Amino acid sequence: MSVANTGIFSDPTARGLTLELVRVTEAAAIAAARLRGQGREKEADQAAVDAMRAELMVLPIEGSVVIGEGERDEAPMLYIGERVGTGNGPSVDIAVDPLEGTTLCAKDMPGAIAVMALAERGTLLAAPDVYMQKIAIGPGYPPGTVDLDWSPAKNIASLARAKGVEPSGITAIILDRPRHMDLIAAVRDTGAGIRLISDGDIAAIIHCTRPDETGVDIYMGTGAAPEGVIAASVLRCIGGQMQGRLILDSADRRARAAKMGITDPGRKYDMHDLARGDVIVAATGVTTGALLSGVRFRPGIIETETVVYRSNTGTIRRIACEHRQPGNAPG
Repeated sequence: MSVANTGIFSDPTARGLTLELVRVTEAAAIAAARLRGQGREKEADQAAVDAMRAELMVLPIEGSVVIGEGERDEAPMLYIGERVGTGNGPSVDIAVDPLEGTTLCAKDMPGAIAVMALAERGTLLAAPDVYMQKIAIGPGYPPGTVDLDWSPAKNIASLARAKGVEPSGITAIILDRPRHMDLIAAVRDTGAGIRLISDGDIAAIIHCTRPDETGVDIYMGTGAAPEGVIAASVLRCIGGQMQGRLILDSADRRARAAKMGITDPGRKYDMHDLARGDVIVAATGVTTGALLSGVRFRPGIIETETVVYRSNTGTIRRIACEHRQPGNAPG
């Protein structure tokens, strides 16, 4: 059954952007992977940023970074508000995480990825680099199955009923942080299982969309807001439910948010508030994990694996690539 291909990227001149996005995340992943296991988090992140920015600048778009490495005064490149692209092409919002899982890369642990989202102008939430409360589940459940304002026990019980299992048949994925001690205890009190992760909550939320493969049913907890917007973009493509609330617990954070047009600091955002319209997301593995294989360096060849999500068609494409260009640059 064919799916109507509508939206800003349905124009034949713009549809080639899918493969262009793959080039962007491949470049970032390869740059970061060269520093895998070396314990140099900042250097690996900067290498990914530099590589991603170089590729973004030659894209045939008029792009504005709405989710980046931080605000302008704190990030030298790919800061929120930065303009990228050649200026010849569709006007788009861009959300980037050149290296999600800097610690994972530095320690050569599973699950580090390079990821970005491209959406119609004005459709991604322009959020400051603050924390966000999040809850997410995959597709196939009735609307309102979980809610950010419910207790952990109520959310686990509601999801278990919808899935047709006891609470012990539910597994939550939660960042292993001191701030989550009470949440972890409350979830365990229900009888549900918990998979604790050290980093990488974009991938963690994606895992919830494939519980039969990953064994993960629900994401709960507090993580970075930029990653929340990118994760919501993925869910827009493959289904699921997500809610988030920015943690604006200081006058400075509220002022920063207000400059970006956020007038209600306590607002609860659903998936469609975070990411609307036509959106494409590409992610390339840096280190091998449950979602993607990492970059592999071989004599004269670099191998990458990328997954691309598209909201208007609901497609998921996996792209395995061997880069044989001079100097082993992606191409």
